[in-house]
Amino acid sequence: MTTREEALAYGLSFPNTYKDTPFSDTNWQLVRVKDSKKTFLWTYERNGYINLNVKVNPEWRDFWREAYESVIPGYHLSKEHWNTIILDGSIPADDIKRMIAESYDIITDTPTKRIYEAVKKIPKGKVATYSQVAKLAGNGKMSRAVGNALHKNPSPGIIPCHRVVNAKGELAGDFAFGGAGAQAKLLESEGVKVIDSKVDLKKYQM
Repeated sequence: MTTREEALAYGLSFPNTYKDTPFSDTNWQLVRVKDSKKTFLWTYERNGYINLNVKVNPEWRDFWREAYESVIPGYHLSKEHWNTIILDGSIPADDIKRMIAESYDIITDTPTKRIYEAVKKIPKGKVATYSQVAKLAGNGKMSRAVGNALHKNPSPGIIPCHRVVNAKGELAGDFAFGGAGAQAKLLESEGVKVIDSKVDLKKYQM
């Protein structure tokens, strides 16, 4: 990968992204996330080469800088959280793509996204409590946020929110996707026994 076109095409291959040229200098072309408008890929020409600015986790920042001479501290951005990739042909395309992908993941990471990913880990035939999901999502204190996120679940068929119960094993009184009784039916179809709108956590908790 040595051209701006290749870098932009790869950046735009991620979900909900778009290209933006927000400055009067059109040399700067960015790829942003639609919902937040946050930028995860900056492209510009400098000293005869196309440069990319990508966000980086501190634990990987120095690894990339030490691995390649053409990865340097972020130009015009925080040197702690951004790296600049110089497309001079010395870095394998797969590693450039990996750095861009990591930048996208950092920018799009939100508590709600972490909650949904945690719920996806609940196996069929098991349940998890709200607090358990909160801990899996990185913050055991956001049980209420778990409830709010699941109530707005964009993909119930992929994010199995019916497998989440309260600390006593009780089901939601008014399940958001199908109403009363729907959660019990879904759990029972997966082999989880429901008695009086309650699940035995000792037997079924993940």
